[in-house]
Amino acid sequence: MTGIDCLLYLHQELDRYTEDQIHHISQPGVWSLGQMYDHILLVAHEYMDEVELCASLSTDTAHGKTPFGEELFRQNAFPPIKIKLPDEMNAPPDNTDSRDRLRQRLLELIERMEDWSKRLGHIDPQRKTRHGGFGWLNAKEWYQLIEMHTRHHFRQKKELEHVLLS
Repeated sequence: MTGIDCLLYLHQELDRYTEDQIHHISQPGVWSLGQMYDHILLVAHEYMDEVELCASLSTDTAHGKTPFGEELFRQNAFPPIKIKLPDEMNAPPDNTDSRDRLRQRLLELIERMEDWSKRLGHIDPQRKTRHGGFGWLNAKEWYQLIEMHTRHHFRQKKELEHVLLS
């Protein structure tokens, strides 16, 4: 499954929920489906910004990934655990977007990714930017990270749906 496929899946899945279900927060500290979607979208755009930055660089870097980054990419997946970010990076995502607005945002992101997917092969793999936890990544790796991060949230999606249906 590509990153675009993951986003198309989420786009289709929006039809399964009412507006109330999208915004429902079951308990403090647990996100709504809408917040999960918002988070996935924001992070994907951050990663796409890094793809664009890698494309604009004129110097190479010999720096590589951290050991955790190496393992993450070796497995092509985030570990099957809940990841808690530091408090300063852990503000709750927005919970105000309607289903239609989330749909529109997904399509905009898919369009951006489709546009850049055609250029990835032309970006020097030694042009890298630093991820705080994974080390130095090139454009293809940042792009791949979108799919890995989105898939990571599929477990959360199932948990949120289970609460909604019980």
